Amino acid sequence: MIIVHHLNNSRSQRILWLLEELGLPYEIKRYQRDPKTNLAPPELKAINALGKSPVIEDGDLKLIESAAIIDYLIRRHGQGRLQPDPTTAAYDQYVQWLHFAEGSAMLPLMLNLYVGRLGEAGAPLHPRIESEVANYLGYLNEALGKTPYLLGDELSGADIQMSFIGEVAKAQGKLPTYPNLAAWVQRFQARPAYRKAVEQGGEYAFAR
Repeated sequence: MIIVHHLNNSRSQRILWLLEELGLPYEIKRYQRDPKTNLAPPELKAINALGKSPVIEDGDLKLIESAAIIDYLIRRHGQGRLQPDPTTAAYDQYVQWLHFAEGSAMLPLMLNLYVGRLGEAGAPLHPRIESEVANYLGYLNEALGKTPYLLGDELSGADIQMSFIGEVAKAQGKLPTYPNLAAWVQRFQARPAYRKAVEQGGEYAFAR
């Protein structure tokens, strides 16, 4: 049985979604953010010394990092689903999107969140941050203008990994400028497996 150490309102929600898309049985170990600090509880450090989620356990294996978990679950349990043939060029694009989410696109969105909390003290940083947000969201919007999902007509693990980017951008009020990105978020959030994962995972503000 795959165990998902799941923190509310976190990236671990996309792991639940993936498991629902694959139809795999899993167990959820739940952790709640502190209502005042919004930080993960100290109990999570007993599973991951970094105190972060997601974490999965599959037998003797314990794995962190969303992209690594998505790659592992699809490779080991997907039976060819949700990823291109590894011998094709489409697979290389798939791997690129797996890394793009956290390696490039997430940073300016997180900076926008944190610097926004500084008020006037953060004002000098906003133009640069907004420029980078526009750069990455524009790139994603252009890619999604060609096909319904990142790799074509069908959902893949790349969409699941990238989904948090779209959801955070939506939460920050960015989507009206990027119609293809907005339509993609609406499309994947309407999937039955996505809705089931939200039901299973509990509190998830980004599903709104």
